[in-house]
Amino acid sequence: MKRIKLLLENKDYRAMLSRIAEAEKERIFCRHDLTHFFDVARLLYIYALEDGLDIDKELIYAIGLLHDIGRAAQYESGEEHHTASARAVERLMPLCGFDADETQAAANAILMHRNGGGDALAQLVYRADKRSRLCFACDARAKCNWPADKMNLEPEI
Repeated sequence: MKRIKLLLENKDYRAMLSRIAEAEKERIFCRHDLTHFFDVARLLYIYALEDGLDIDKELIYAIGLLHDIGRAAQYESGEEHHTASARAVERLMPLCGFDADETQAAANAILMHRNGGGDALAQLVYRADKRSRLCFACDARAKCNWPADKMNLEPEI
C-alpha cells in the first residue's frame, strides 16, 4: 500500500490532522482522527468485498483516510467538511500516485458521504462512516446533537 504510505507521510495531510486534533481536544463526542479514518477504511473494504465490488484496496483506504479531513477547514472557516475534504482529495491523491479517475471517484464519493446518495461507492462511505461510530456504547450519547436515526445504536456483528 505504497500510495497510502505516501498519503500518511504527506506534510499537508499531517498538518490537517493536527488542526483537527487541536480543534477537537476538548470534544467529548466522537473525534475525527486516524482511529476513525482507519475504522471507516476497514469497514469500506469489508463492505466492498461483501458486495462483490471490484474497487482497488488503496482507493478504498484513501477514501476512508480522507473522507473527513476537511473538518479542519470546517472548524476554521465554517466551510462544510465534505466540500473541503473533496478539495483536499483533488490536491493530495495525485501527489500520492492516484490517477485522475481514482481521484474523481474519491472526490465524488466523499462529496456525497453525508447523505447516503450517489453511486455505490458513495453509499458505502456513508454506511461505513455511520457504522464506525459506537453510539450504542458512548457515555456522551445523551448530550449528542445527532438525530437518533443517524446514530449507530446497534453493533453490527
